[in-house]
Amino acid sequence: MTDKQVMTAARSDPDAQPLTQEHLARMRRVSRVKVLRQRLGMTQMEFAEAFHLPVTTLRDWEQRRSTPDAPARALLLAIERNPQVVRKLLEDKAA
Repeated sequence: MTDKQVMTAARSDPDAQPLTQEHLARMRRVSRVKVLRQRLGMTQMEFAEAFHLPVTTLRDWEQRRSTPDAPARALLLAIERNPQVVRKLLEDKAA
């Protein structure tokens, strides 16, 4: 199919209309922190407790009121790469 044929076919499907510029302007990207937490299947409270983060800080990151600083980004990257190892390293041995 040519590009023109593809666009014609797409526009003929009422359930799959291309987004307008207005719709695109209203869309927001989901925070990478939120995507990571959801991928791990954890609530904000579970994620915060497991990785020793204040839940208020996690919420601020997810709602883009603030961004993680360099050490926090390093922790988040480690969690993303191997969450089980990070959790094990952070376990409270005194409990």
